[in-house]
Amino acid sequence: MNDTETRAAPAENATPIAIVQGQAFTTLPKDLYIPPDAMEVFLEAFEGPLDLLLYLIKKQNLDILNIPIAEITRQYMEYVDLMKTVSLELAAEYLVMAALLAEIKSRMLLPRPENIEGVEEDPRAELIRRLQEYERFKAAAESLDKIPRHGRDTFVASAVVNDMVFEKPKPTVSLKELLLALADVLRRAELNTHHQIQLEPLSVRERMSQVLTALQEKEFVTFSSLFTHIEGRLGVVVTFLAMLELLKDNLIEFIQTAPFGPIHLKAYCR
Repeated sequence: MNDTETRAAPAENATPIAIVQGQAFTTLPKDLYIPPDAMEVFLEAFEGPLDLLLYLIKKQNLDILNIPIAEITRQYMEYVDLMKTVSLELAAEYLVMAALLAEIKSRMLLPRPENIEGVEEDPRAELIRRLQEYERFKAAAESLDKIPRHGRDTFVASAVVNDMVFEKPKPTVSLKELLLALADVLRRAELNTHHQIQLEPLSVRERMSQVLTALQEKEFVTFSSLFTHIEGRLGVVVTFLAMLELLKDNLIEFIQTAPFGPIHLKAYCR
C-alpha cells in the first residue's frame, strides 16, 4: 500500500474532511496548499459555535432533547482541531463552547445534584435551551430571507422626464387664403349691387386712413368688417388695395389664430 492509499484510508470513527472521487480523507496531505481565501470560505460555513453544534446534531438525525454529549463533544473537537490544522484563527466563542462541552461531559460522569423538588438536574438543560432558541431564530431568519427584498429581488422602475414645453405655432396667412377671403367679400358685395350709375369718389389714401383709424380704436379688427357692401365691387377693391399698401409699408399685419379661421388685422408693432 503506497502513501496515497494510506492517507485516503479513513480512520475508524473519524469524520472525513473531504471526499475525492468517492474516497474519504480524514487527514490533510502534507503537500496540500490552501490559499488564504479558502480559509475565509471555510469560516463562513458556520456562523458560530451554536450553528456548528446544530449542524452536527442534524447531520446524525439526533434528538435535540437527548444529545449524546460525549459523541457531540468528540465531533466538535475534531472540527476545532481541523481549523487549527489549516492554520485558521479560531474565534474565542468556539473555544468557549469547547470548554462548555467538556464541562458538561465531566458533569455527566459525576452524580447529579437534586434541586428543591428532588429532581436531578440535567447538565445539558441550559445548552439544549440555547440550541432550541438559536434554531427558532435561525428558522425565522431563513423565512424572512425568502421574502422578496427591495433592492435585491424587486426594484422600483423610474424614468426621468424632462419638462416639455409645447408651443402652438400661429398659422401664417398665405396669399391664397387672402384671395379666397377677398372673393367671399366680393360675392357678398354683389348681392347689394344697384343699377344707379353715378361717379363715386373713392380714394385709396383716404381708405388707408380709415383702416388705420379703425385699428387705433380696436387692437384687432376682422378683415370683412372693413368692407362696406353698399359701395359695391369698386369699394371692395379700393379697400383691399388700401390694405395691401398698408401691409407693404409695414403699418399693419394679417393674423389668423387657427387654421381656416377668420382673418384679423392688427397694427404692426415696431
